[in-house]
Amino acid sequence: MASAVRKPEERINEAAYFELEKRTDTRHELIDGTVYAMVGGSIQHGTLVSTLARKIGNHLEGKPCRVFSEGIKVKTPSLHQRADYVYPDVVVDCSIEKADGNMLTTPVLVIEVLSASTRRYDETTKFQVYARIPTLQEYVLVDQSSAKIEIQRRHTNWAIEKFFLGDTIRFASIGLTLTVEEIYDRVDNEEMSEWLIQKALEAAEVEAAQTASALPDNE
Repeated sequence: MASAVRKPEERINEAAYFELEKRTDTRHELIDGTVYAMVGGSIQHGTLVSTLARKIGNHLEGKPCRVFSEGIKVKTPSLHQRADYVYPDVVVDCSIEKADGNMLTTPVLVIEVLSASTRRYDETTKFQVYARIPTLQEYVLVDQSSAKIEIQRRHTNWAIEKFFLGDTIRFASIGLTLTVEEIYDRVDNEEMSEWLIQKALEAAEVEAAQTASALPDNE
């Protein structure tokens, strides 16, 4: 997700939160009465979000599920007589008709792109919020500073699975398979750069070997 900045105000109720959302262009999340301002993300963050949304959207064409990115709010089940409100980086919902106005309530897949400032928030606070949603099947964390993806699935009791370059990921909630390399396409970080250099060297070696084997034997 883009950077989350905890607001210094006292805890607020839902009515005050919606009023805040109306009178400012900044998006805010409300979790257990605490407001978090959503600050803009990096180019790498935007690249990962757009790539994931595009690939998932292409896969879902003609299907009842729909993918949304960044600007769509998710309303979670009430806890202590109040709901929480969050903005996932990428979210898939297969029951849009159950939305509460413009707020999704039945996501099956949520993806957050990590940054240094939001890692702990996404790994702990937001995960606890999302895990309360009965329909959610998979929670995915994508690291923008390295090439690492973590998936937690409801059917494995939210055990963490880690994926790296060279691995293939199955998003079972929507029946989509992607490689880690596909997800990090055009992302400029050290791991991805080293991976592409290594692949280019390996391709050059294969081409050189094929060229050598095609040369006539002069002996």
